[in-house]
Amino acid sequence: MNNNEIDMSKYDLRTDLVLESIDDIDEDINVDTETINDIKITRVNVKKQYEEKLNKKKGRYITIEFDDITDTQNNTNVSDIFSKELKRLLNDLKIKDDDSCLVIGLGNEKSTADSLGPNTIDNIIVTRYLFMEEGIHIDNNYRCVSAFNPSVTGVTGIETSTLIKSIVNEIKPSFLLVIDALAAKSIERVNKTIQMTDSGIHPGSGVGNSRKEISKSTIGIPVIAIGIPTIVDAVTIVSDTIKFMMKHFSYIKETMNEPKQKLIVKKENYLKDKKIKELETIEKQKYIGFLGTLSDDEIRNLVYEVLSPINYNLMVTPKEVDFVIHKLSLVLSRGINYALHKNIENFSTN
Repeated sequence: MNNNEIDMSKYDLRTDLVLESIDDIDEDINVDTETINDIKITRVNVKKQYEEKLNKKKGRYITIEFDDITDTQNNTNVSDIFSKELKRLLNDLKIKDDDSCLVIGLGNEKSTADSLGPNTIDNIIVTRYLFMEEGIHIDNNYRCVSAFNPSVTGVTGIETSTLIKSIVNEIKPSFLLVIDALAAKSIERVNKTIQMTDSGIHPGSGVGNSRKEISKSTIGIPVIAIGIPTIVDAVTIVSDTIKFMMKHFSYIKETMNEPKQKLIVKKENYLKDKKIKELETIEKQKYIGFLGTLSDDEIRNLVYEVLSPINYNLMVTPKEVDFVIHKLSLVLSRGINYALHKNIENFSTN
């Protein structure tokens, strides 16, 4: 290596999202995509040979991407699609309609950005206590469901996986649904992406505090992990800003001679326009010097190299996080309720 070159290989910025991992490798992986009501669904089956390159365990991964979860109609659409995809995954895993389920809400409810799991648990329809009572007839439309919020190891002093194993051994559910906040490598995916997988989960991974794995191999029953990236680090914000700047310069270059551009201030997210051409390296270098010669990953790794040693790689969440987490947790809880039970419109224990 030339003495003037920077070694980027030692920096590995992780992501919980399989789509972002796929973007980082050159392998030809089979990806099935579908778009419904402007909501994109991507299904990926990670095979054993790709585990190391993707840094993801083998299994099925379903990703749902959307824009505005605060819009009532869009909220409902996302919830419906999530519910249908969860049902599909349950069918693929050969889980029967009468198999019992334990829903786990991971995270710290005192930290808003990490409270997705506990907030979702609050709205899950639990029925196990009814199944335990003598003389109560439960409609066949409902399965036996229980829910638990184990908090975090820093609060309880007990490894989360240990708590879950103890409960599983006691109540013996047929499968687990585990909900947690995730980490992403893109600002665009924060609070706008749902990922579910049958490969399990590492609690706390979204904030760089990974605990013991919760999966079928460690718990003994099928585990479906459901997560949404709710925070982003300073490295991502800085590197994405540089990327958006380049797209902005390209957009200005392509449209500067259009008369309407001189009269209209664009408020929509024009940077998402895929028709915007990427600047040539020499043009990037003209605008931002040495940084213009680096790839997106190299810029990201360089920013990480600068910020991490001085502890400035802060974790950031949008200012409206309270409202958004509330909406997201309702999307998940509603979708889970409809996926687990055949009919919840007229819930009755008579």
